[in-house]
Amino acid sequence: MNDPIVVAGNKLSKTFNDGSLHVKVLTDVSLNVKAGEQVAIMGRSGAGKSTLLHLLGGLDIPSAGDVRICGQRMSALSDAQRGRLRNQKLGFVYQFHHLLPEFSVIENVCMPLLLGQYRVAEARAQALPLLEKLGLAKRLQHKPSELSGGERQRTAIARALITRPACVLADEPTGNLDNITAAQVFDAMLELNQALGTSLIIVTHDHEIAKRMQKIYVLEDGELSQMN
Repeated sequence: MNDPIVVAGNKLSKTFNDGSLHVKVLTDVSLNVKAGEQVAIMGRSGAGKSTLLHLLGGLDIPSAGDVRICGQRMSALSDAQRGRLRNQKLGFVYQFHHLLPEFSVIENVCMPLLLGQYRVAEARAQALPLLEKLGLAKRLQHKPSELSGGERQRTAIARALITRPACVLADEPTGNLDNITAAQVFDAMLELNQALGTSLIIVTHDHEIAKRMQKIYVLEDGELSQMN
């Protein structure tokens, strides 16, 4: 039996309009990601990699084509329904951690569950094992400003995985870190993704990271092609 497709982009196009200026970024891009599959998307700066990731994650609406998350068509859902589906089925990690500065590590990680109406005790019980695996057990009460860059990014990874999402979408998650820290953070991310059986779509410039994925795609001139 084939693995179910958790993220499906079908003939996605995206044009940005600014007055009389029309910039077409993506043209008829299709991509299917199966359960547990690890996919890298590469391409030069400005090629539209982040735009594609935002479309696949339901953070933006395509000019043409459609996206399905775990079989649900995003364009058929209301804004509130899309938000709930993202919260339940997807996790996001960015180059910059986007942690809430006024909250502690464990509060930041618990946030997606609390938004999903979990009780605080239940959310903490799920967050603690993740944070321990990521080497953050002694940083639970620290604010983001009190963490190193690698610790902030590991916190962001824990936050992305706390809901046990079907897929994590990561946009240059190690791009703001030095090489050694980047390798450590990516190792932790990959290990947890595999342990939880979560799919991973990662946008990266790093060929070493891309080579560790099961599939590599390159985005060029608005079109997506598979390398391996």
